[in-house]
Amino acid sequence: QVQLVESGGGLVQPGGSLRLSCAASGSIFSIYDMGWYRQAPGKQRELVARIFSSGISNYADSVKGRFTISRDNAKNTVYLQMNSLKPEDTAVYYCNAYWRFEYWGQGTQVTVSS
Repeated sequence: QVQLVESGGGLVQPGGSLRLSCAASGSIFSIYDMGWYRQAPGKQRELVARIFSSGISNYADSVKGRFTISRDNAKNTVYLQMNSLKPEDTAVYYCNAYWRFEYWGQGTQVTVSS
């Protein structure tokens, strides 16, 4: 069982930056593949970025070069650094953990607007 708590969302102007954090508890964090997903109003949830237990990461084409996912296994935390934010990045962002089972956080709102 894994509990995930996201933080760091908020309102930011286009071109700005935010860093999301996801703190995990309840299991051995380092074995989990971690991901960030987002869901905009009226749209399906989509993968934004993923970092595997090996440290390898991948990104959705829409965020490549702007977002960076990282993890700190000592702190049981995964991060999503978001730069050059665009209005189309507005969504609820969810943290995801996977190892045998899948777990989700409660989500954090990111709004990009002037």
